[in-house]
Amino acid sequence: MLVLLPPSEGKAASGRGAPLKLESLSLPGLTAAREAVLGELVELCVGDEDKAREVLGLSEGLRAEVAKNVDLLTAGARPAGSVYTGVLYDALDLASLDAAAKKRAARSLLVFSGLWGAVRVTDRIPSYRCSMGVKLPGLGALGAHWRAPMAAVLPEVAGGGLVLDLRSSAYAAAWRPRGEVAGRTATVRVLHAPTRKVVSHFNKATKGRIVRSLVSVGVVPSGPGELVEALRDLGYVVEVEAPRGAGAAWALDVLVDEIH
Repeated sequence: MLVLLPPSEGKAASGRGAPLKLESLSLPGLTAAREAVLGELVELCVGDEDKAREVLGLSEGLRAEVAKNVDLLTAGARPAGSVYTGVLYDALDLASLDAAAKKRAARSLLVFSGLWGAVRVTDRIPSYRCSMGVKLPGLGALGAHWRAPMAAVLPEVAGGGLVLDLRSSAYAAAWRPRGEVAGRTATVRVLHAPTRKVVSHFNKATKGRIVRSLVSVGVVPSGPGELVEALRDLGYVVEVEAPRGAGAAWALDVLVDEIH
């Protein structure tokens, strides 16, 4: 099973240990594309701070975020799973998993990123600010920058099992499963059952809980059908829309009564 996650805008401070080693990151086929983004991002942020803030879409109150990118090559790196601190990651709470569940998470979770393309939760990275929606002056839109490298690398990473896609639309644009991989891919929405509406915070928290449940009990569904059964066994209310044609993913709605 491969679980595709979005990153979080909120991130913990960089560590005090060794700095980033690009060559040590998972998915080495993305190294050249990572070098290109990293080099331009650092150059941008070392230069005109106001321009960097504009390109990165940061408010005046987030001006300090530019400094994170200035230090990307020297700041201490830490596991990506502890760098991301948003709602989904708080609910997932990787640090509190038992040893067996942590190993399952390390094997199955892949976090998409405007800067790194995609990383495992065990890959050591510094804290940074660069969303997939950014358009760098030289490289252009990062979503487009990542499509070709991702298309070359991700099908092999996906292997022959289930792909559980929990990404937001901006990150999904960087790689969309095609062909037979799409047929064993399931996307998930979380809906407030009484209103049938997606609520952002609630949606992210529930997705974090779903991933935590799956890695905690060691369920490894071989395809979307088995995933639906597993989620229902775990107590989730799931509605399913099967693919409408070849090359389309399964669409799952998880319905929850309470927003918390």
